[in-house]
Amino acid sequence: MYIRSKAPLRISFCGGGTDVSPYPEERGGVVLSTTIDKYAYGSLRPTGDGKISVASLDYDVVAKYKADDELLYDGELDLVKAVIKKMGSTQGLELFLHSDAPPGSGLGSSSTMVVCLIGLFKHWLKRPLTDYEIAELAYEVERIDLGIKGGMQDQYAATFGGFNFIEFLGETVVVNPLRIKPDILNELNYRLLLCYTGRTRLSAHILEHQTDAYIQKKEEVVEALDALKDLTIEMKNSLLQGRLNDFGDLLHEAWLSKKKLDANISSLQIDELYEAARERGAVGGKILGAGGGGYLLVFCPFDKKHAIAERLEQVGGQVVEFAFDFAGLQTWEAA
Repeated sequence: MYIRSKAPLRISFCGGGTDVSPYPEERGGVVLSTTIDKYAYGSLRPTGDGKISVASLDYDVVAKYKADDELLYDGELDLVKAVIKKMGSTQGLELFLHSDAPPGSGLGSSSTMVVCLIGLFKHWLKRPLTDYEIAELAYEVERIDLGIKGGMQDQYAATFGGFNFIEFLGETVVVNPLRIKPDILNELNYRLLLCYTGRTRLSAHILEHQTDAYIQKKEEVVEALDALKDLTIEMKNSLLQGRLNDFGDLLHEAWLSKKKLDANISSLQIDELYEAARERGAVGGKILGAGGGGYLLVFCPFDKKHAIAERLEQVGGQVVEFAFDFAGLQTWEAA
């Protein structure tokens, strides 16, 4: 018997950075995001032989351990080891893992894989975990157990799925699912364009600089985070009310604020791609995730989307088709 799981990757429209400690504890953070039809996948087969085998297509690694060994964090499959420790399994098993996007893509792939893994163990071990508990466990694995710098939004987005306005209120997280009319969702999907820059990045370094600047209360960074929080609320309202042109304008304004958080969020290549899109008529856009590489999201006039896509590919981007996902984490059994 195999247990399988999949969890969707996410697009964060606005608010990323306000979910990174200590900002949410001190001022409260908000994020507007959706999940898309790109996934992290996992398969688990219990073996009962006291051995652990992990195959990761993303890292091109096959590793073997003994179930009763102390799993050391040495840079090899540490996320997997941390989940095994967290879920407390000492039985034998085989894991097979892969993702539709590489780590460092800006789509939350690392956190999504952790959610996917927890889903496998929850199903296998019959743990009665709620969606909030799954997301919190995923956050603890990455941010506390492994000490990886980052925020809280990705774990909740991957677990819950769909369009959400997520509030980070001190130690409390509230996921507010948005009821958006199908016509608005179809039009939004029709006018959004996703472009891979061809480069991944290490988000932890960017977020570490941003966090240090906030702790030092650098005025530009604090003001930029506050502005992003306000823009997230405005963007959520424009989406619910179907004001998509305003949504595109706000996306551009949010990108200008995001770039103030750290010099490494953008790059010459990212600026070239974004300006090329704007010159062809794009209303707004942003780099997804912490920045520095990964995927660029662009909001287009419907009659210029094809020309913008063509131009982005001319200057080195790779346009990727996508649709929205509303299911969140899913697990099932296969013979």
